Amino acid sequence: MKNRPLGPFNVSAIGLGCMNLSYAYGAPVSREQGERVLLSALDAGVTFFDTAALYGFGANETLLGQVMKPHRQKFTLASKCGMQGIEQSDGSKLRVIDGRPETIKKTCEDALRRLQTDVIDLYYLHRWDKQVPIEDSVGALSDLVRQGKIQTVGLSEVSASTLRKAHAVHPIAAVQTEYSLWTRNPEIALLQACRDFGAAFVAFSPVARGFLCGVDLDIAGFDPKDIRRSMPRFSPENYAANLKLLPAYHALAQEAGCSPAQLALAWLLHKGEDIIPIPGTTSVNHLLDDLASVDVKLDAPLMVRLEALINQNTVVGNRYNAQANIEVDTETFA
Repeated sequence: MKNRPLGPFNVSAIGLGCMNLSYAYGAPVSREQGERVLLSALDAGVTFFDTAALYGFGANETLLGQVMKPHRQKFTLASKCGMQGIEQSDGSKLRVIDGRPETIKKTCEDALRRLQTDVIDLYYLHRWDKQVPIEDSVGALSDLVRQGKIQTVGLSEVSASTLRKAHAVHPIAAVQTEYSLWTRNPEIALLQACRDFGAAFVAFSPVARGFLCGVDLDIAGFDPKDIRRSMPRFSPENYAANLKLLPAYHALAQEAGCSPAQLALAWLLHKGEDIIPIPGTTSVNHLLDDLASVDVKLDAPLMVRLEALINQNTVVGNRYNAQANIEVDTETFA
């Protein structure tokens, strides 16, 4: 596995987004299957694992703690605060965004316990809580660095201007947001801002939430809790329009001698040495297919054809619904 720099760390060029194991696309996998995926990733050379307090409302951090504790010195661990579940009177949990310093510090203590570690290598603010100045939230993260509870600070789903404000308080090691052929928003300003500050760019949903994987998605059969049900690109009308892009895309993958998922990941890897994709999967076979993308070579003409085929003008539908758009702080195309 090839490596890329992330703050003071040298991590695998492709990391593992662990969310899918516990959250977002349906029922969580079994403890045994989660362990298979995590350890297979480690065995295949992955040294960057990404989780969050939100994923399964702590269950994903707990899974990583249980499985990965014996191997803690072999990988860089990232988690997130600022968005988590708050228990309700009926026992259910409500997702909330809370960037108050006291909440951030408590969430970190809970994460350290669940992850069974003394320190989190990279700790992101999962969402900027717009009721709290970004300087206050990042100040709390800076305190955690001084206390030795986290090593570096990251941000997720923020704009270039918010990154600048945050970086003035404490150096930002990495910014994470959605980036793929069909989500190009970071190209507006955020990628350049990251480069200005020397922050790594961590790309989540790099295979377009499964759209670019070469697998027929049964959107009508999505689990009732699958978050894609609320995403405009996956509405029946929009999805039917987007499917028309795939025959030409699959032809380009065949031309490049790789799988569709590998093509999507290789495109990201070719966009800059500072970009680290973190695909997620519940399948060991899919995991190994993803990781092989580090060896896929794409020439400049093929990159141009890819970008002309799938971009903000050819994809139909927003990436988030109206409520989710309010919660993020990212630049959007006019």
